[in-house]
Amino acid sequence: MGQTPAYKRILLKLSGESLTGEKKFGIEANVLNRFAAEVEKAHRAGVQIGIVIGGGNIFRGLSEKAREMDRVQADYMGMLATIINSLALQDALEKRNLHTRVMTAIQMHEIAEPFIRRRAIRHLEKGRVVIFAGGTGNPYFTTDTAAVLRAVEIEADVIVKGTRVDGVFDNDPEKVKDALKFDEISYMEVVRRGLKVMDTTAITLSMDNKLPIIVFNFDKEGNLNRLVMGESVGTKVQE
Repeated sequence: MGQTPAYKRILLKLSGESLTGEKKFGIEANVLNRFAAEVEKAHRAGVQIGIVIGGGNIFRGLSEKAREMDRVQADYMGMLATIINSLALQDALEKRNLHTRVMTAIQMHEIAEPFIRRRAIRHLEKGRVVIFAGGTGNPYFTTDTAAVLRAVEIEADVIVKGTRVDGVFDNDPEKVKDALKFDEISYMEVVRRGLKVMDTTAITLSMDNKLPIIVFNFDKEGNLNRLVMGESVGTKVQE
């Protein structure tokens, strides 16, 4: 018999920028397919998977180009960008024969289901991958906060945040050669040090609901599967 996963249900958080590859904008098909392959491995291991993906590869409400715009308008544009990314990821997953549903905080019945908590849980129980798009549906909230909110709502065991570095460091490891990596760190220490794990609202919501966050390198093949099977991968943020 195969090994039992360490987690029954996870919420995977990805940034929109991670889809760009070398282009720095838009969606790179090779990156999308690689992400889908990693999700497939974890799903085949028996893990129920919800996903929240950002929209920064297309439009970010807090970006420099959005500064002259009304903040609320810019944030709504960012939400629509997350829906584009979610549909692209759905397509890549379904090409691997994974039944996938996109649920949006902003209703658009022609292309996705509205987010209904009980329906989302039912999809997960039936073995479908559920992609939560449109953020929280409200301006001034990031997709990090949306990820924590959805994770709490679907009663996920953990949030796993895929990045391009190996976890949480005391300095940016892409700029500081001898940056120190944490194996574990508390929510409050993340806030106190101002570490860019997630924004403060997301960290606080995780802390209030005792929901652990694991930050790991999603670019390393097989890392997600190793993580869900209980191996020590990345950095765990908890009490």
